[in-house]
Amino acid sequence: MSVLEQVQHDVRDALKAGERERVHALRLIANELQKAAKEDGADDVEVLQRERKRRLEAAEAYRSGGRDDLADAEEREAEIIASYLPAQLSDEELGAIVGDAVAESGASSPKELGKVMAIVMPRVKGRADGKRVSAVVRERLGA
Repeated sequence: MSVLEQVQHDVRDALKAGERERVHALRLIANELQKAAKEDGADDVEVLQRERKRRLEAAEAYRSGGRDDLADAEEREAEIIASYLPAQLSDEELGAIVGDAVAESGASSPKELGKVMAIVMPRVKGRADGKRVSAVVRERLGA
């Protein structure tokens, strides 16, 4: 079952259970997945990550504007989206992948961050946030 099919199934279940907020969030996810499939065939994980990031950024903006109620709603949507993403890598697993990439690329200075990131990101696809990966790479390169 694809992610889109799972989301659509969950929309029906949420409708039957009367969970209005969950239905709203799931419909937004389904729409984005359908749009991505039609337009550019983007990977489901990429779409989910992008939508989760948008929700978290909106929540941060709402919090800074003093709208905690709206921020909480955005964070709940981000949690719903995250439930469809693959399990996140542990710090040890991510460290091992970054270590392998640093050795493979021969990088030795912070200036070569991009070279290492280009190797790491496809390997962790959907299982680690880019900011988290960048922080580990910077630490490994001594930045």
